[in-house]
Amino acid sequence: MITPPRAVRDRILSLSPTELPSYVSDLAALRAHAASVRAALPDRVEMYYAVQANGEPEILAELGPYVDGYKVSSGVELDHVAESGVDRPRDFGGTEKTPTELADALERGVTRFHVESEYELYMLAGLAQRHAPGRRVAVLPRFDLPVPGGLLTEDGGACATTSGLDPARADIIVGLLTDGSYPSLELRGVHAHLANGVHAGEHLALAESVVAWTVELAARNGLRLAEVDIGGGMAVDYDRPERRFDWDAYGKGLARLAAAHPELTLRIEPGRALTAYCGWYASEVLDVEHGSSEDFAVIRGGAVHLRTPATGRHDQPWSVLEVEPWPYSWPRPVVRRERATLTGQLNTSQDVLVRGVRAQGLRAGDRVVFSLAGAYISPAPHRAHDRYPEPRFHFLDAGADGDRSR
Repeated sequence: MITPPRAVRDRILSLSPTELPSYVSDLAALRAHAASVRAALPDRVEMYYAVQANGEPEILAELGPYVDGYKVSSGVELDHVAESGVDRPRDFGGTEKTPTELADALERGVTRFHVESEYELYMLAGLAQRHAPGRRVAVLPRFDLPVPGGLLTEDGGACATTSGLDPARADIIVGLLTDGSYPSLELRGVHAHLANGVHAGEHLALAESVVAWTVELAARNGLRLAEVDIGGGMAVDYDRPERRFDWDAYGKGLARLAAAHPELTLRIEPGRALTAYCGWYASEVLDVEHGSSEDFAVIRGGAVHLRTPATGRHDQPWSVLEVEPWPYSWPRPVVRRERATLTGQLNTSQDVLVRGVRAQGLRAGDRVVFSLAGAYISPAPHRAHDRYPEPRFHFLDAGADGDRSR
């Protein structure tokens, strides 16, 4: 269990049941973490924040001073960056971009596009002539490069991604972008996001392999490429939350890599590794159901708001804030067995946040707080269940602006 800091705990306990579930973000903690990550990185490494991890405008605004830009993957994420009020460059990445999204991004002055397929390259070239006339659009093809052996696991650890261009056609792609076929596009470099859930040593090995492949590609085609984007995927360990990504070691490794290739600007795109630790999902136990072999503590909301347990197939770190007194005349439901499973209101196999954990004595009305909840959250209620609540947002800040809620 991870106990929330006093300010987070006090805010959660101050909320009425009708204000639950709620996301509570510790903005001071976010700034401190982002500053430490930035300080660990060498000057020649750019850091773009992957907005898909958490696009709340308040979060984006707090990250603004510490990042070089934002990586967006949709038109909605472009809107979120605009709402944050921070003027930073934007890269447009992500799979299956629509013509409408690309046109909108071009008109908004997005600085770079990560191209995921040959069709997307053709589409971007045609739209750039119409929506960004007179401007050359920077392109970084994303290649589905092989992952160095021994880096990935099959037990909930690091996993490979499955998107990008065939590296066997890299010379053809380079030719299309350099032979005048698409004068509105400029080949700036290479993008390769190869794996998720990777710790520092493994991520450095990935970076080295991507840079080596890019350097060889440039030499083979007589090019001088300026940038290599090695993506994100830095590990957040939900099973062992005390085991954090080693930014200091990673920064030193990137410094050596950058020094070996002074012609290249390196770029990383962390998402959840920046925001996960500052967020908390707070709810309360509604009921305790006693099954034939297991107790189930049912909470307000559930996995439809906090997506990481289902998508990552892990338990979410959690803790309990006991609430007294019990305000009703009827008996208070309580977990009788030593262990219980915590489910959401849909109470299906997909709506589970924690399985078989020590929870004896957990009661209806107690607050349950899930940590590492600052990434991959959903503000939308479950439309198939009309009693599923819409979560509230609370942004705690010891600075001059004070706390904000909505």
